[in-house]
Amino acid sequence: MMTTVFNIENLNLFYGDFHALKNIDMVIYKNQVTALIGPSGCGKSTFIRCLNRMNDLIPEAKMEGCVRFDGEECQIGGYDVIGLRKRVGMVFQKPNPFPMSIFDNVAFGPRQQGIKQKEVLQGIVEKALKQAALYEEVKDRLTSSALSLSGGQQQRLCIARALALEPEVILMDEPTSALDPLATQRIESLINDLKEDYTIVIVTHSMQQAARISDYTAFFYMGELREIDTTEKIFKAPRLKQTEDYITGRFG
Repeated sequence: MMTTVFNIENLNLFYGDFHALKNIDMVIYKNQVTALIGPSGCGKSTFIRCLNRMNDLIPEAKMEGCVRFDGEECQIGGYDVIGLRKRVGMVFQKPNPFPMSIFDNVAFGPRQQGIKQKEVLQGIVEKALKQAALYEEVKDRLTSSALSLSGGQQQRLCIARALALEPEVILMDEPTSALDPLATQRIESLINDLKEDYTIVIVTHSMQQAARISDYTAFFYMGELREIDTTEKIFKAPRLKQTEDYITGRFG
């Protein structure tokens, strides 16, 4: 029996008067890759930002419903949001390395957590870069600017930066949309390796990518979760014709 990491019940989110997410009920399982698919503007990115309360940073955003993380309601007042974001890391659509060295990018989070000892930081940085399949490429230039890396390397650096905080969950918002096919392949291979130790939720516009790397697929449309099941069932025998139409390219 699989362990539940997130349990979402009757989740609604509003941006002012706009109803962006409507009555979402969903479970996310440990050490599984869950892909979110659906047309642009259907609520996928808004949804994953609920999981680590990134929507708190948007003044007009208002959320209703229940999001339980590790069995605990994490949307209530007084919940440790900083601790939540440490446990639930995020990688964005475009690589966003800080304008500092490769080493300092990965060490940034641990330093913010109060870790100052050089030897400890070196160990954390090396481990995270190895997990992100980047260490061998950058080990001789850790003091170089992160901005000197290629786009694919920058995205793996951002993954390493998230891993340095030792999260339990990694949220990925279209992490390969700005990358070439070879870099995309590297990231997909990395995701497959990382799920041994992490739970991953990925937003993707690529049906092929969802089919290749995910264990579960959720189809969003117009702010609603229309269907969620194992990826095999979603792609081979979806319950709804609308899901089938989207997957086969008839709309979206």
